[in-house]
Amino acid sequence: MFKLLKTSGNARRGVLKTAHGEVQTPFFMTIGTVGAIKGLLPEEIRELGGEVILANTYHLHLRPGEDVVAKAGGLHRFMHWDGAILTDSGGYQVFSLSKIRKLKADGVEFQSHLDGKKIFLTPEKAIEIQTKLGSDIMMCLDECAPYPAERKYVEKSIELTTEWAKRCKKFHDSLVGNRKSEIVNRKSLLFGIAQGGIYPDLREKSAKDLVKIGFDGYAVGGLAVGEPKKLMFETLDLTVPLLPKGKPRYLMGVGTPEDILDAVERGIDMFDCVLPTRNARHGYLFTSKGVVRIKNEQYKEDFSPLDPNCHCYVCRHSTKAYLRHLYVANEVLALRLNTLHNVAFYQDLMKRIRESIDGGQFDEFKKDFLTKYGE
Repeated sequence: MFKLLKTSGNARRGVLKTAHGEVQTPFFMTIGTVGAIKGLLPEEIRELGGEVILANTYHLHLRPGEDVVAKAGGLHRFMHWDGAILTDSGGYQVFSLSKIRKLKADGVEFQSHLDGKKIFLTPEKAIEIQTKLGSDIMMCLDECAPYPAERKYVEKSIELTTEWAKRCKKFHDSLVGNRKSEIVNRKSLLFGIAQGGIYPDLREKSAKDLVKIGFDGYAVGGLAVGEPKKLMFETLDLTVPLLPKGKPRYLMGVGTPEDILDAVERGIDMFDCVLPTRNARHGYLFTSKGVVRIKNEQYKEDFSPLDPNCHCYVCRHSTKAYLRHLYVANEVLALRLNTLHNVAFYQDLMKRIRESIDGGQFDEFKKDFLTKYGE
């Protein structure tokens, strides 16, 4: 399922086998919350090098509903995507929608932000929804504790997360073993999510408990939720060595190019974040020399390409002046071109990271990239 090919320091190069093909690691997943990358076609994601997208269980459950997606032949067919799909469990919404949910021992009750209807999500229901969506990589339902959070809260949180992980694992295995079911992807992978806030001993306990249960891969959750970067990486330094070397490691919700490099350096294989697409819609464009805020006046008569080191469609055919004009004029094309470039930048970064690990030169690549990125 996962083969480790090469290392450069602690940075890892591997291949993850999914029901929809092999994926080269480390990789970055573009967010397709409701089964769509905002502004881009699935074919464009493929052309840019994307092999996995992330879809949102909670939002797809609300609309159009997992039964509709299942009748369409699964999310791959529904959205016309032939790569792998990772679905979250709804666990992040336990954190992000804390004002409209109630946490209970057997699950979490949400009040829909669409119509106010009450929804009860159990570990089993989270797996059932992901199964009907046809996910290649499923996530266990967990609770992502906020930052800051008192120790007693986090203690109860990891107990709940571990118990839910056991239930997710048991239910997932029962579905895969049901030979009469027509909706089950029998090669679907299930990942556990280590929590524990910023408390070292609780992080250790959570990780070890999940490893005992046994999953196809392991995620580090509950980071990049407001804690200082120093604490985030100290927590990562503690957690990563506790995870099996022969299984993929996923840092959820991270992040900036600098954070990705620092996490790869610590042995992380998988990433996702809204930054490339969300920042694109707000005119924040990633380039090899840092972020360009395209609405700034300085680009009004700048007829140079956005990034001379980028070979995407935007950098080959558009100038900063044109991109600024589109953005200031509120043209829809501005959001599409900005998104196209940012996604291309992230996928190219991951490709170059993989090549540097293959060549045993990750440290040199990281140093060179950050030196130029900070210019």
